[in-house]
Amino acid sequence: MTNSILIIGTVVLSILNMNATNEKTNLNSATEIYANTANNIAQIFDWEVKTNKGTYSGTALSFENAKRMISYSSSGEVVKNKKITSYFMLEADLNNATNRNYFWEVKTTSGTAKGYSSSEAYAQKMIALVASGDVIVEKLIMSQPQP
Repeated sequence: MTNSILIIGTVVLSILNMNATNEKTNLNSATEIYANTANNIAQIFDWEVKTNKGTYSGTALSFENAKRMISYSSSGEVVKNKKITSYFMLEADLNNATNRNYFWEVKTTSGTAKGYSSSEAYAQKMIALVASGDVIVEKLIMSQPQP
C-alpha cells in the first residue's frame, strides 16, 4: 500500500515538474495574434540612385531622409536614375535587432571589399579579416531592417 502511494506521488510530482522552468512559456501551441493597428505599423523607404560612377542604395525612416541620402550619395555626380519605394512593416520588427542585415564596406590602400552580415560584430570581424595587414582608408557599416 505504501509503495503504491509513493509510486502515484512520484508520477504526479514528475508530471507537475515537467514544465517547471524559469522562463514563462506559452503552453498554447496556437500562434499568437498581434493587433495590427496604425500605431504598430511603420513606413520604411528604400532609395536607390544610379549615377555615372555607380549605384547607391539604402533605407530611410522618412521620405525626406531618403531624398537627403540620395542627394548626399550623388553629390558631384551625374544622376541617371533615382527611385524611392515605400513599404510597411511592424514596429516590433523594425526595432528588433535580430531582424537586421548589416552592410559593410572597407576600402584599403590595395582594394575594396563589401558584403552583408547578420550582426554588427560579424561585420566588424569581416572588415578586420579583409583589411588585415593593410591601411584602412574608409570603413562603412550600415544597418537596415529586413522586410
